[in-house]
Amino acid sequence: MTEEKTRAVRLPSKVEALLPIVFLLAIMISNYVFGWGNDPHIPVLLACCVAMIVGKLCGYSYADMLKGALDAVSQSLEAIIIILCVGCLIGSFEWSGTIPAVVFYGLKTLTPQLFLPIACILCAIVAISLGSAWTVSATLGIAFMAIGETMGINPALTAGMILSGACCGDKFSPLSDSTNLAAAAAQTGLFDHVKAMVTTTFPSLVLAIIIYTIIGLQGSSGYDPQVATDLSQAIVDHYAFMSPILLLPILLIVVVSVAKMPALPAVILISLVGCVFAVVFQGAGLSDCISMLHYGYSAETGNELCDTLLNKGGMDSMLWTNNLVIVAVAFGGILQKIGAVESVLGGLIKKVKTPFQLVLVTMVTSVFCITTMCDQYIGLIIPASMYKDKYDEMGLGRNMLSRTLEDSGTLWSPLVPWSSCGAYHTATLGVPTLSYLPYCFMNIINPILALVTVSYGANLLYADGSRTTIFRHLKKGNGPAGAPPEAHEKAMAALAQIRAQQNK
Repeated sequence: MTEEKTRAVRLPSKVEALLPIVFLLAIMISNYVFGWGNDPHIPVLLACCVAMIVGKLCGYSYADMLKGALDAVSQSLEAIIIILCVGCLIGSFEWSGTIPAVVFYGLKTLTPQLFLPIACILCAIVAISLGSAWTVSATLGIAFMAIGETMGINPALTAGMILSGACCGDKFSPLSDSTNLAAAAAQTGLFDHVKAMVTTTFPSLVLAIIIYTIIGLQGSSGYDPQVATDLSQAIVDHYAFMSPILLLPILLIVVVSVAKMPALPAVILISLVGCVFAVVFQGAGLSDCISMLHYGYSAETGNELCDTLLNKGGMDSMLWTNNLVIVAVAFGGILQKIGAVESVLGGLIKKVKTPFQLVLVTMVTSVFCITTMCDQYIGLIIPASMYKDKYDEMGLGRNMLSRTLEDSGTLWSPLVPWSSCGAYHTATLGVPTLSYLPYCFMNIINPILALVTVSYGANLLYADGSRTTIFRHLKKGNGPAGAPPEAHEKAMAALAQIRAQQNK
């Protein structure tokens, strides 16, 4: 019986595989173009139904597809719980005065001309320390959004700046889950992977900061110093205590990260510390702490901008995001179960003949997986499993594979409205994904720079540890990057053959 069912199952054709994806994209694009204002939850749920119909036509049972969806959601449960707890963290940081303190002292030190580049650098530094773009978005991000508004800066531009810095720091951090996953999926060393990203990620950040500096120096016609003054005064009047001491919970985030505490207990601990600060410095009670963790902070200061800044957080505020994450990840699980990715992209690898084509195919697959399956981790794991042997066949280092995964997958995820990252940052920063997308200069420049340099033979990382510079000069390395022994031997043999042919 089982064998008969197995024989009846087939891969969907390319048209069948693309049908649920095109259906979802058509609804989402129409929603954006015509300004319907509908949330993405129901379109994604309907796309799940279309995917299941396609799967049924290909011989998959409802039970098999449901299992694929539930397995995918199960793998994302930790992230779902972390999102809920980040809501608690925001609520406690609002009541304790930590986030308002960042705004208060930021307004005293930052100018409109230098706000964008300096804030971007700060987001990158903190993200490297934390290993989490999500936490940066929920702390510094909220504060910088308020500061940017007082300076008359487009909120979409401010959000794009925050994510440029946060995503860059997340990529570089050895504490980041995506950084560790990319290295693990490519089967290379963690620090081999981190060093490999210097050649593409760091120049991209520098270019992004230059662009933000140019925009900032042009000034903002909407800047009104009185707005900043009124906001600062509203914060001081509202809180019983306002001092640099309230910034200490931000430093605690760095401490728990250096101590390598797992993300979930770290977020819970920091949230409780925020509650302690609220009790000690702002006069909150036990009942208030429970309320702030669940429903966030609620305030009426008489200043509209201040109220917007303060009325945030709470576990309850993250339910919109988590609802979307659940249905989106389930959609990806169904597509993976019926073999949609294999059907659409499986034949590409046979056509790859050059390193440029291999990098391009890897990036396209990663972007495709995240866009259709709505999960950053899938966008790292699937391309690695599909193409790692091809990197060996071309004599390339496994750290080049891991670098390429992050150049595309990690940076693309926040730009997809229905992905877990896109939904989270939209809910946290209060700016639609497609609005901040054009201003995420780091996320846009990095994959383009990686592709352009590889196209003329630069920034290639070889299995023996050597690499080509931006000017295509071959430089010896300090030893090969980590790789499985058999894969390394295969890559070294291929590299020797390639160089022998080049020297003829």
